[in-house]
Amino acid sequence: MKPIMLPVLARTSGLVLAAALLGLSLPARAEVRTVRIEARVLAPAVVAEATIEAVRQSTLAAQMPGRVLELGADAGDRVRAGQVLVRIDPAEARAAVAAAEAGIAQAQTALVNARAEYQRARSLVERKFLSQSALDGARTQFEAAEAQVRAARAQREQAATVQGYASVTSPLAGLVAARHIEPGEMAQPGRNLLTVYDPAQMRAVADLAPQRLAELGAGPLRASVELPASGRTIEAAAVSVLPAADARTHTVRVRVDLPAGVEDVLPGSFARVHFHGMAAAGGAAGPIVIPAAAVLRRGELTAVYAADGQGGFTLRQIRLGRALPGGESVEVLSGLRGDETLALDPVQAGIQARAGAVAR
Repeated sequence: MKPIMLPVLARTSGLVLAAALLGLSLPARAEVRTVRIEARVLAPAVVAEATIEAVRQSTLAAQMPGRVLELGADAGDRVRAGQVLVRIDPAEARAAVAAAEAGIAQAQTALVNARAEYQRARSLVERKFLSQSALDGARTQFEAAEAQVRAARAQREQAATVQGYASVTSPLAGLVAARHIEPGEMAQPGRNLLTVYDPAQMRAVADLAPQRLAELGAGPLRASVELPASGRTIEAAAVSVLPAADARTHTVRVRVDLPAGVEDVLPGSFARVHFHGMAAAGGAAGPIVIPAAAVLRRGELTAVYAADGQGGFTLRQIRLGRALPGGESVEVLSGLRGDETLALDPVQAGIQARAGAVAR
């Protein structure tokens, strides 16, 4: 003989009846936290994709030709300001200094001879043994010799300066982002060697069309930077709009500075910037905003549990709009009037709603 399966409703009613006959009390329902919602005016907002970059970044380039003898740092290494990062063979620069010194000695010898000829010519002119034109020629030779000496000394200074470029130092304290050369390779003036940046000062850079900037109003801009890779959202320290548009893309560049000391933010990484303008005073009611925790998602169903005024909850299907910065609130496009009380724990509210339906 098959056992008879009682309906759930009958079993539940039987438990309640048994508890009443035996004088037992059922556990009290768990308290469900609720929140009162209303339509409110939101400040205009624009979301734009951005790229993280360092505020202080320097790409070191060679200023003299020569073979790379030593690299004092590699990509990812932390460096100090003034630390020697690259050493270039100064043999060619030393040869240039020696040649410049030889040129000075030659120019000085020519100057001594030109000075003696000029003095001799002046003496002969005074005794009427030489014409004035000959004296002018001797003076010209003397002045040219002086100019040659000055030029030779300038060449030596230039060669000595180039020789000082054999050691490339870091202009700032920070991290080495990239290495562009290997030891033993030939460095030429202008060739990139290393890229160094300061990780304590970072910013997000976005390009916006002027029309989208106009949507934010004329007041001061605020922004928050979303980092999808780490799931963080950081409030910006400052927002700067560059006073020129790109002639090719017709967009305006906006720099969004992050607070000093933000860690684990890499230059070149992707970011999403949420720009906020100023809400207009006395404006009409805006969209309905609810806590994201109140939203129940089951497959294609998006709903909330609203209080029914009798101690229970009813399921209300809704259509969501954009998520607000921080991810804690979301807009509701339809399904709510804006004067409801919602359950912040939709799972527990659903359990109580089903329990109430069974009890009835």
